[in-house]
Amino acid sequence: MQFIMTRRFIPLLLSLLFLHSTASQAEAGPAHSSGVILLYHHVAEDTPRSTSVTPEEFAQHLDYIAENYTVVPLKQLVEAAKGKGSVPDNALAITFDDGYENILTNGHPLLRKHDFPYTIFINPEVIGKQGNQLSWEQVKQMQKQGVTFANHTMDHLHLLEKQPGESEQAWLKRVWQNITSAEKIIQQHTGDSLKYLAYPFGEYNHTLAKRLAEHGYTGFGQHSGAFGKFTDMTAIPRFPAAGPYAKLSTLKTKMASLAMPVESASLADPQMASRQLDDTVTITLNETAAKDVRLSQLACYYQGGTLDVANTASEFNFTLDAKLPIGRSRVNCTAPSESAGGRFYWYSMPFFVANEKGQYPD
Repeated sequence: MQFIMTRRFIPLLLSLLFLHSTASQAEAGPAHSSGVILLYHHVAEDTPRSTSVTPEEFAQHLDYIAENYTVVPLKQLVEAAKGKGSVPDNALAITFDDGYENILTNGHPLLRKHDFPYTIFINPEVIGKQGNQLSWEQVKQMQKQGVTFANHTMDHLHLLEKQPGESEQAWLKRVWQNITSAEKIIQQHTGDSLKYLAYPFGEYNHTLAKRLAEHGYTGFGQHSGAFGKFTDMTAIPRFPAAGPYAKLSTLKTKMASLAMPVESASLADPQMASRQLDDTVTITLNETAAKDVRLSQLACYYQGGTLDVANTASEFNFTLDAKLPIGRSRVNCTAPSESAGGRFYWYSMPFFVANEKGQYPD
């Protein structure tokens, strides 16, 4: 009888041991799953270098990605971060801002070679109207081949700029009308309304992000970092991969990064009223997830220099004494993973500063 009972319970025992082993591995692994989103604009040799990769560089990126990562549709990565579904540990999504025709002529064949899904954020006002832009016919052709199209506003405006004498309420009404009009036109031409908005120039503020959240939109910036379940869904970071950031040797480290498990930041609005940070910025992490973040080796960087930092078990802060430039800048903070050797948690805080006329440079 004892032998029969032992044989009967062996499968159960093995299942319990497997579950215990899996749980132990999960505890030993990164504190939460995350993925990386890459941001491109042009794939060409005759376009502004700051927003371009050459076809040769792009091919090198894709070959490396094919060997080391699982490229997933952007929607799959977003849904996984929201707790709906899952993605592999090495998940990566590819995006483009602006619907340049060279994406189709130079980039699309390379992406098709690897059967990689990708997303293009477009401005409906210029599609089919500017010579360097895709046409709606080309958009539909690419969509049939697995390309996703999403919202980049009607006309690539600086969303934070106010018109002369415009109130905060009138400003928000105007830019929101721009965003929703673009969404409607994209839906008319593609049949899809993802409610994904890539902020032109990566510029946004707390008020606009709140409006996106209230209406079920997901927002994408141009600041660096990986993307996971603790990420603000109205300010999802993407790694720029063109121009000075196209070098594969440095891009490899970014592709391998993990999303810093940030729960809150003492500076909530990236739109700055002045060019000086008056207080130390404090970043609070999820206590459980922070156990995998080696904060003792945290480093924060600003414009090529390192900042003074301090930390506790689930919190860190940095002090930025430098005067912020007009336009866009950011602080990047990284810390090694305790369990995933060679991988770093990455967090970026952007700052947007207008000139004396309230304008933001391109």
